[in-house]
Amino acid sequence: METQSKKSEELLKRVFFTIALLVIFRVVSQVPVPGIDGGAMKAFFDQNSATALGMLNKFTGGALERFSVLALGVMPYITSSIIFSLLTVSFPFFTAVQKEPDGHKKITQWSRYFTVVLCLFQGFGLATMMEAQGGAAGGASVVINPGMQFKILAVLTMTAGTMFVMWLGEQITERGIGNGISLIIFAGIAAAIPGGIRDTISLWNSGELKPMVLLIFLASIPLIFWIVIYLERAIRKLPVQYAKRVVNNRVYGGQQAHLPVKLNISGVMPPIFASALMSAPVTVANFVPESWASIKWFADKIMAMLIPGELLYGVIFFFLNVFFAYFYAQIQFKTKDISESLQKNGGYIPGIRPGEKTAEFLDSVVAKLTLFGGVYIGLICIVPFLMMSFLKIPGNVAMILGGTSLLILVGVAIDTLGQIESFLISDRYNKMYKSRGKYNGARAKRF
Repeated sequence: METQSKKSEELLKRVFFTIALLVIFRVVSQVPVPGIDGGAMKAFFDQNSATALGMLNKFTGGALERFSVLALGVMPYITSSIIFSLLTVSFPFFTAVQKEPDGHKKITQWSRYFTVVLCLFQGFGLATMMEAQGGAAGGASVVINPGMQFKILAVLTMTAGTMFVMWLGEQITERGIGNGISLIIFAGIAAAIPGGIRDTISLWNSGELKPMVLLIFLASIPLIFWIVIYLERAIRKLPVQYAKRVVNNRVYGGQQAHLPVKLNISGVMPPIFASALMSAPVTVANFVPESWASIKWFADKIMAMLIPGELLYGVIFFFLNVFFAYFYAQIQFKTKDISESLQKNGGYIPGIRPGEKTAEFLDSVVAKLTLFGGVYIGLICIVPFLMMSFLKIPGNVAMILGGTSLLILVGVAIDTLGQIESFLISDRYNKMYKSRGKYNGARAKRF
């Protein structure tokens, strides 16, 4: 009973620690970068809520529309993680480093350093873009005193903000419950939901949303919730048979088990990765000077085509989600390691030879499941763009209450609840094991 109480207290501490850090994240996201006109900034984002900036703003929990110190959010860190994940798969040097005893820590450290570089690059592009905005609010400029001094100050504060958020995420992962970065994105999206509901009511009152359109929109939300919950929990159980072994005159093994393979192995990472990449052209385009007329014209055309709701944006976003579903599945579910582990423990899949053949079989199973899972993720994520195109629902409402947001909300919630459940189950196993008297009491075993 005492052990159970200690474990419950530890779980409560982890939960409260996670909540406390998420509250800190929300408080810091309200702090603006010095030198910004808040009214002009709000007017600018009201006009550009359906652009790629609106998509990026959703993942920062509204920090971008306030030009907060957390305006860049965790996207630079995610982009850096994508790059180094690709490097570890594509280049032997990085693959060898990752296989070293502390290789994972080295890759993570390099990823953090590169995050700083990306923050400096993206921060400068964002500051330059904000300086170029004028007349958004009665002729007022977004930046009060444009110039190099503002750019340097903005870049440094936003870089520090991103590193702070990254540190918060790591602390949640190590000392709290759930994946810290995913929970921070979850908190940002959840914080924007009341605003989306308010905007929906406002559009209804003004007559911009027709009754039938509103009915279809509201009916689609629980339907998407049901689809996401059902498919996120879907697994394929592969039968595993363990051979009998005799150790010290005792027979071990011989039992049957199963290896669960999720339909969506990659979780919520594909839409997060895809959104991070789709926001990159906005940053790059802002570095093109006005004097380069032809290149500037081409960059503006590309940005115009990559607006959420446009056909090109939806097609690219869909295929990026499918690609990252395959890419991240290979990282999460390492078939070669699993086949080797089964072979070492005397396990095998009936009808499949242990070793390389088992790895090939697992590869084929994962590929088939990921195809379906990737298409499902892609379709869910373009639902907001379909709403914007066919139902004419405003982008700020569709993206907050639409597919990508609901997918991340449900996926992160299921993953976090799963970790809490695993924590409680492991506690029960430990309690049952100790209750047999191996460690204490009159029934303690003697060695």
